[in-house]
Amino acid sequence: MSDIYSRRDMVAGASAGVLGVAASGTPAFAQTTAATGATQPTAAPLEDPKDKYPKPPFEKQSQPWPGLAKKMNPPPDHGEQSYKGSGRLAGRRALITGGDSGMGRAAAIAFAREGADVAINYFPSEEEDAQDVIKLIKDAGRNGVAIPGDLRDENFCKQLVDRAVRELGGLDILVSNAARQQTKPSILDISTEDFDATMKTNIYAPFWIIKAALPHLAPGSCIIGTTSEQATDPSKDLYDYAQTKAATTNYVRSLAKQLAPKGIRVNGVAPGPIWTPLQVSGGATMEKLEKFGGMTPLKRPGQPVELASIYVQLAASDASYATGQVYGAAGGSGMP
Repeated sequence: MSDIYSRRDMVAGASAGVLGVAASGTPAFAQTTAATGATQPTAAPLEDPKDKYPKPPFEKQSQPWPGLAKKMNPPPDHGEQSYKGSGRLAGRRALITGGDSGMGRAAAIAFAREGADVAINYFPSEEEDAQDVIKLIKDAGRNGVAIPGDLRDENFCKQLVDRAVRELGGLDILVSNAARQQTKPSILDISTEDFDATMKTNIYAPFWIIKAALPHLAPGSCIIGTTSEQATDPSKDLYDYAQTKAATTNYVRSLAKQLAPKGIRVNGVAPGPIWTPLQVSGGATMEKLEKFGGMTPLKRPGQPVELASIYVQLAASDASYATGQVYGAAGGSGMP
């Protein structure tokens, strides 16, 4: 409650309708505002978060790794129709890995609608999804740059940053989001090749990309890493993936201390179960997929758009005191 009113004022004012409800059911505050002639936007209706998006059970479905969002049923919501910008990132230049789907796509859409130019990286087989994102970025009136390639290659990671800087005219925001997740019931089922692919994608690639990007980041720039609830509450069948997310959480906190004197902020976003192609391209068993998100207090998985505003907040200059933080969104599970 605002300090404008004392407790006594509230009691006295309620009978006069200052803070009460008029006979029509319209809050008297809105009536008072209307009486002054001022125009106020109508508040959006409240939405129950439990019922806002699809709940399990979901149909069994699988795709070859890394999967396409457009082929999922139901399709994920990245904010294509719902996210509205307000100029919070006007003139900024962002590079997002894994920007074709999932949280990376949600961040790309939101950044563009907040006024940023955006380059996205993705695996070449994800071209269909990526072109949808580029169109949405351009529809927002911003420069969209598509850069396909394999992040397991150090030389490509360097070229990725160079091209993003060249085509965007600089770099202010780096979102290291791309990840590889493959469920395996036992450590005995993980080959050295599989383990290496996960480590290269989830740990080596951010290392290479951040090293390449740092010379281009001025004070006020930021780095955002996508970690996971798996960093603190790992699943038994995600042995290798969970390790990489613990590493992501720690590099965020370590690098934030290292780069604070340079005026560069580093933060992380830690999702819980989010409906993305990771799940249908080997990241979850069919049994887990059918029940996906149902174990959370909200009884459903999250949608990528539900994290978009977190990425925007961490990238915006008004979050200037937030560095070394990990922001969770896990449907009530309490993680991270």
